[in-house]
Amino acid sequence: MSQTNFDLAYEEIFSFWDEIPKKDREYICRNSYAFTYSKGKNIHDGSECSGVILVRSGSLRLYMMSDEGREITLYRLHRGDVCMLSASCVLDAVTFDVLLDVEEESECYVIGGSAFAAVAERNPSVKIFALETAVGRFSDVMWVMQQILFMNMDKRLAIFLSDESARTGSDTIELTHEQVARYMGSAREVVSRMLKYFAKEGIVEVSRGGIRISDKKRLHELTL
Repeated sequence: MSQTNFDLAYEEIFSFWDEIPKKDREYICRNSYAFTYSKGKNIHDGSECSGVILVRSGSLRLYMMSDEGREITLYRLHRGDVCMLSASCVLDAVTFDVLLDVEEESECYVIGGSAFAAVAERNPSVKIFALETAVGRFSDVMWVMQQILFMNMDKRLAIFLSDESARTGSDTIELTHEQVARYMGSAREVVSRMLKYFAKEGIVEVSRGGIRISDKKRLHELTL
């Protein structure tokens, strides 16, 4: 991958790109790498600074795991999204471990954490971008926690199905009950029971191919 390709991509994504010296832009590009990750691969296990990850295509899932193996999905990353929480060496305030898995085959640009951190130390605008990106994602994390702690399961599932339908532009959610449970931080059995109830009420149709929303109006009413 040429430095020109990295430069063009970063100019589009990084608000600070035109503000930093050319030598720092070149330094970041020299320490950038293009990877194509296969579905199911773990690309950050929380034990080290994996670098700043820019998603060019595909989908990634960032999550936490308890000692008992229970997963809570914090948020998902799609084309154009930047992951800062995989670069703990850039953000000293990040003291908890997160994991990052590939949901579908993804092309990503990865900037070496130490290189990004060095440029951030010399350029306050880079540090501000990193902090603002992380803080913006913490609002997503707090929304997840709010749902888990304070919302009934029917409302949480309705919100998830509605959001997923809006994201994909399809009435069919091509996910298994296990995947839905993982994304929601719940148990598969609980999700299956609630989907069975939704199906009985005519809100969705459940099959091996996924979950099809058959009554958008009633599903929306459950999200309120």
